[in-house]
Amino acid sequence: MEKMCIGIDIGGTTVKLGLFTASGQLLDKWEVETRKEDGGRYILEDVAASIKATLAAKDIQMSDVAGAGMGVPGPVMPDGSVEVCVNLGWRNMNPQTQLSGLLGGLFVKSGNDANVAALGEMWQGGGKGYTDIVMVTLGTGVGGGVIIDEKIIAGKHGLGGEIGHIHVRDEEQEHCNCGGVGCLEQIASATGIAREARRKMAASDAPSSMRPYGDGITAKNVMDEAKNGDAMALEVAETVGRYLGLMMAQIAMTVDPEMFVIGGGVSRAGQFLLDRIEKYYDHYSPISKNKGKVGLAKLGNDAGIYGAARLVLG
Repeated sequence: MEKMCIGIDIGGTTVKLGLFTASGQLLDKWEVETRKEDGGRYILEDVAASIKATLAAKDIQMSDVAGAGMGVPGPVMPDGSVEVCVNLGWRNMNPQTQLSGLLGGLFVKSGNDANVAALGEMWQGGGKGYTDIVMVTLGTGVGGGVIIDEKIIAGKHGLGGEIGHIHVRDEEQEHCNCGGVGCLEQIASATGIAREARRKMAASDAPSSMRPYGDGITAKNVMDEAKNGDAMALEVAETVGRYLGLMMAQIAMTVDPEMFVIGGGVSRAGQFLLDRIEKYYDHYSPISKNKGKVGLAKLGNDAGIYGAARLVLG
């Protein structure tokens, strides 16, 4: 019988879990609540109990499982330890070792959640068929993951793939959540796009279909109005595309991936967004037309469990 593996994506609200075959078929998925009280001490206990209950209900023995992979929201050291996972309350612990102990010594491998999602997209998503991809996740923030030869490049300090905190705008005055100034996340995240729109509206009296949204405008509102041809919204979309294209050109000159996979909620703008990114990506990297292509992620919120399961397979 083909071995199975378990993918675990630990978020601040829920923990997503999936049971997979080693060839990448999703057999089942479920969620448990993320209990963050007492420094998140119950999270792994709940995960282990849920896994045991699910396997028992399906009459699957632990010996039939090759291992469990786990994505966590924070930098992960090579030994699986984390210094801090702010959204979980974890500090200076090794969730990889702890979960393995709770599962009777089952092999457990962990990684940063954004890196793990990138691995999932390479395995069974938008990057399937490639071994070298860079994923750019445009959500509340901007995350990323670098996969080379089918392996996560996390770096010696767990900072590999922190694409959102690459400095791209010199004239920025406000600070990013990371403490930096002029980070990509301040422009291209969902919150950044909304901020760009508010700035545009405040700086001009020009008419715009964005104005009725007021300060409550969202990135989706901006992209929808840009698609409808609103001049001011189009300016925001161009700004977003410019800085994403600049960042990707810099990464292409450093890592030279086969593909950039664009995911996260903002990526629902689809080809409209990709067209603007690619225009500036090509503008800032004219040295060669033979470089990484640009495409959309396909796994959505399941990318994390797919990538976590893939961690087990080496």
